Amino acid sequence: MTKRWRPGDRREQVQTMIRVDQAGEYGATRIYAGQLAIMGDHVPAARAIAGMAAQEDEHCAYFNKLIVERGVRPTLLQPFWDSAGYALGVVTAAIGPEAAMACTVAVETEIDEHYRQQLEKIGIDDAELRAKVSQFRDEEIEHKEAALAAGAELAPAYPLMTAIIRAGCRVAIAASKRI
Repeated sequence: MTKRWRPGDRREQVQTMIRVDQAGEYGATRIYAGQLAIMGDHVPAARAIAGMAAQEDEHCAYFNKLIVERGVRPTLLQPFWDSAGYALGVVTAAIGPEAAMACTVAVETEIDEHYRQQLEKIGIDDAELRAKVSQFRDEEIEHKEAALAAGAELAPAYPLMTAIIRAGCRVAIAASKRI
């Protein structure tokens, strides 16, 4: 059973969600920027990635707006996520299009679970946030499915690569909650 918020925890919990979600969506924009810097626009995967990147930009813009509107302290790790996300994108794209897609599968698998857990906690308490998190979760699932269809599982060392990236995502989520 999912723990429900206690009345005194609500504001802090929502602020933590917004901080982590903004950091995650920002990180995703940086991953795709790194991948596109290597791929350019000359491979089919780059066109798919550009479409996913556009949605991530919209997600990030929404959470940037909420950070301001609701007075949420952004994570202090933002400069690190900037560099780490971009580097992850560059490395996976340099390995090849399938590795770039494997990165998407790994990240979106974790984000799907992360957003699912948030939806259980939000309940009906914050209709606007709930609707956006639900919409973004659906879009992240679409990214994962598109990456699988584009050959993600053909990436070299796919199980190892995705396991490492997923673990990194879990660490990033935990760290952004606190720092």
